[in-house]
Amino acid sequence: MIGLIMAGGKGTRMGLPEEKLLLKYKKPTIIHVIESLQESQCFTKIYAATSPNSPNTQTLVSQHVEIIKTNGDGYVEDLNYALSKLDDFVFVVSGDLPLLDKTIIQELVAKHQKDSQWQSFVVTKKFLEQNNLSLEFSIQVNGQECFYTGMSIVNPKSQYQEMCTIHDDTRIALNLNTKEDYSKIPRTVP
Repeated sequence: MIGLIMAGGKGTRMGLPEEKLLLKYKKPTIIHVIESLQESQCFTKIYAATSPNSPNTQTLVSQHVEIIKTNGDGYVEDLNYALSKLDDFVFVVSGDLPLLDKTIIQELVAKHQKDSQWQSFVVTKKFLEQNNLSLEFSIQVNGQECFYTGMSIVNPKSQYQEMCTIHDDTRIALNLNTKEDYSKIPRTVP
């Protein structure tokens, strides 16, 4: 399985360019995500999809993993482009998950349905509300309103038929999209 970190966003929701480089703690969030994927030992190769929207992120990330340069046309377009360059199952993760760790990655990889072409990991609305978190894009799963975490396992060589797996966990639910999200990071994050 290949790890793919999406790291080419404009940072418009945060109101800051290059939000993945925020240095409130010991290291930029994107480096934390890279190290979590590496420490999980689940991947034969790890790439980061970057774009002209985030040149400083691209420079930093290229010191740690291989880069797939996208046009920066939008998340879906950049993801589809990156997937077209890969030929094994791909674990897709956002580059702005400050609580991500090797254990949650291992748990999600273990939940992978081998016959699935596109398995998205979602969290329930109830879970988000209980933890004072928010995400943007929702979907109905088993009669529950759920929200995408930006984490999926994809077979890039097949037609995409999505299945969703509910996995309520703060480590994948806290995504740094806004300044408010940034303020919710526990002060104990390494």
